[in-house]
Amino acid sequence: MPIIKLDAIDSTNTFLKEMIGSQLVENFTVVTAKYQTKGKGQMGAIWTSEASKNLMFSTFVDISKLEIEYPFYISMATALALRHSLNAFLIPQLYIKWPNDILSQNKKICGVLIENVMKQGGINASIIGIGLNVNQTEFEKLPNASSLKTIMGRTFNLDELLDSIILNMKRYFLKLENGDLKALKSEYESFLFRKDKPSTFKDDKGNLFSGYIKSIQDSGDLQVLIEDNVTKSFALKDITLMY
Repeated sequence: MPIIKLDAIDSTNTFLKEMIGSQLVENFTVVTAKYQTKGKGQMGAIWTSEASKNLMFSTFVDISKLEIEYPFYISMATALALRHSLNAFLIPQLYIKWPNDILSQNKKICGVLIENVMKQGGINASIIGIGLNVNQTEFEKLPNASSLKTIMGRTFNLDELLDSIILNMKRYFLKLENGDLKALKSEYESFLFRKDKPSTFKDDKGNLFSGYIKSIQDSGDLQVLIEDNVTKSFALKDITLMY
């Protein structure tokens, strides 16, 4: 597993995209940086991090041999690999906040950005960017953020965490390769944050409403039970879970 370690870069995802555009890249090649000047999150958000304190990396995953009808299974496998790794380090009360943030209790400790590479109408590869708050303890203007050090009261080794995450990513992508989609989906849903609990959501027009998260569709849409016992599907851009 090639690991490219950089001191500083605009974005590890961007670096890896440019890399695969100019050369052959081995499966599960990792690019990690001590600091990112333009780290990217979901929906165009910026991911900020103190230098050398957190784990910021991107992984190239060859998807060309997998028969994946629904790309969201890539997100499921990634989130489950992260949760499994963090659980091994005894991080408490780990949940997956739809679509793929990792929370400890109700605090975000990890975010994921997946950029798929298309070829001949199908997904050829995925560039999976991961930002894990490890040894940073101050998060200005981010009340819902936390870190492993804040939660556990000790400093973590970044290389140990990285090795564990990549190992579990390989395991969960092997499940994808073997077609264990039903088991993956069931496991993902079992760790969904606020599942079957009364929750507040905000729609794309800024309106608030209440509902219960029930399940995930293969497409990745969230199934929410709302008033009058009606279950409605929402895409990522349609709603935000307030917490």
